[in-house]
Amino acid sequence: MTHTKVRVRFAPSPTGPLHIGGVRTALFNYLFARKHEGDFILRIEDTDQTRFVKNAENYIVESLQWCGITIDEGIGSKNQGEFGPYRQSERKSIYKKFADILIASGHAYYAFDTAHDLQTLRKQGEQNKTPFVYNAESRGNLCNSLVLSEKEVAQKIADGVPYVIRFKMPETHEEVHFFDKIRDEVTFNTKELDDKVLYKSDGMPTYHLANVVDDHTMRITHVIRGEEWLSSTPLHVLLYRAFGWEQSMPKFAHLPLILKPQGQGKLSKRDGDKLGFPVFPLHWVDDNGDEASGYKESGYFPEAFVNMLALLGWNPGTEQEIFTMDELISSFSLERVGKSGSKFDPEKTKWFNQQWMQRIPFEQIILMCIPLLQEKGVDVPALKIAAVCEKIRDRLVFPQDIWQHAHYFFEAPQSFDRKLVQKNWKNDIPNIMETIATMLSNISDFSTKNVEEQVKKHIQSHELHMGQIMICLRLSLVGNATGIHLFDIMEFIGKDETVARILTAIEIFSEL
Repeated sequence: MTHTKVRVRFAPSPTGPLHIGGVRTALFNYLFARKHEGDFILRIEDTDQTRFVKNAENYIVESLQWCGITIDEGIGSKNQGEFGPYRQSERKSIYKKFADILIASGHAYYAFDTAHDLQTLRKQGEQNKTPFVYNAESRGNLCNSLVLSEKEVAQKIADGVPYVIRFKMPETHEEVHFFDKIRDEVTFNTKELDDKVLYKSDGMPTYHLANVVDDHTMRITHVIRGEEWLSSTPLHVLLYRAFGWEQSMPKFAHLPLILKPQGQGKLSKRDGDKLGFPVFPLHWVDDNGDEASGYKESGYFPEAFVNMLALLGWNPGTEQEIFTMDELISSFSLERVGKSGSKFDPEKTKWFNQQWMQRIPFEQIILMCIPLLQEKGVDVPALKIAAVCEKIRDRLVFPQDIWQHAHYFFEAPQSFDRKLVQKNWKNDIPNIMETIATMLSNISDFSTKNVEEQVKKHIQSHELHMGQIMICLRLSLVGNATGIHLFDIMEFIGKDETVARILTAIEIFSEL
């Protein structure tokens, strides 16, 4: 049966916080679904109960919500659809039925080998430098239903002897072909494949059986996942054939890795810890109290985070770098996703945030900055804070940068650039500055334009060095050589504060 409506799924395991590589996989699935007016489904693959982490599922849902990735069906959605449940741990009975179908058709078999037996064989293989592989060549000498009689198998099962169900790879080697929308034609030979476990002794399926059964029964049309699953795909193709589902097999697309900033190896939490950037979308605390920073709490806008992730591996084919979600949906195609990994660039990520700082609604910026300034003891009307934000917005990378770039609007300098003072505060500068302070105190119109005209006129008429006087005024008002237009600062802080800061600087600098 061919399904016409695009249906994609993001199927993470709840084994810890969602890495940005996983978020990118979810994003590319979401963009593809929206581009083709399809459905985006969230499914939780929790078949490995030994690695289950409490709260990881909620973290996944909250991370997608923060990114603006809307779940159409499944976990985290009000729409539970007709294909649920969407947690694999709640679908155990379904998988056993399909595992039994494979047993009956001869595509799978029971294996009763103990963990100790298999470990012994592996150690012997290491010693003989012939690694042990459970496959067509070795299975005839092992404890499984291909060797045992039907009566022996039935007796073991009746006696409760633990077993797994393994896929039976073809005895004669054959090539498995499939088309990948990113990598084109891909070919594997079954001689490279082992008899993977499909159903575990704990009554849970492995990823291989569960994801094929779920993708088929949930009518998934496209499987878009990380390249680490590329080597598993031939087994999945063989499973589709074994079930007779080849005609409805989804199309595959395997995404390239997100690489370390230096370009070698997959990006990890350790890289973030070492170089000082997050690798998770949200702040995470595990059961041991260990914490990991998140992009949200670090001051990144979700729009900037998503924009950055989209361009890690996908190329729009134009010079455009800043995309809204709608623009990403409109432009996205799997054909423009590269085959090779993409280096993660922490500085470029900051650049995206700075760009979005200019695009986020101004009112939102003000609301974010007000509590940050209040923490510093600033208690001024919101209109004044809005005026400051408007003046320095293009300098901010993160909202929390507000104090670094705006402190001089709200308080006199608490420290000064000693080197700049020693270089410029020489000879008769104290007397000149005192004269300028007196001149400023007599100006009635203390607007930016008028104060600038009066100060520059005074400097020129007294044949003073313009650059030196301006830097000395800035040192007096700000404490260093940074800040916005000097006369905008004067207008904002007012005449009295401007004069007071200059006179204070004269007193302080004379002692440096």
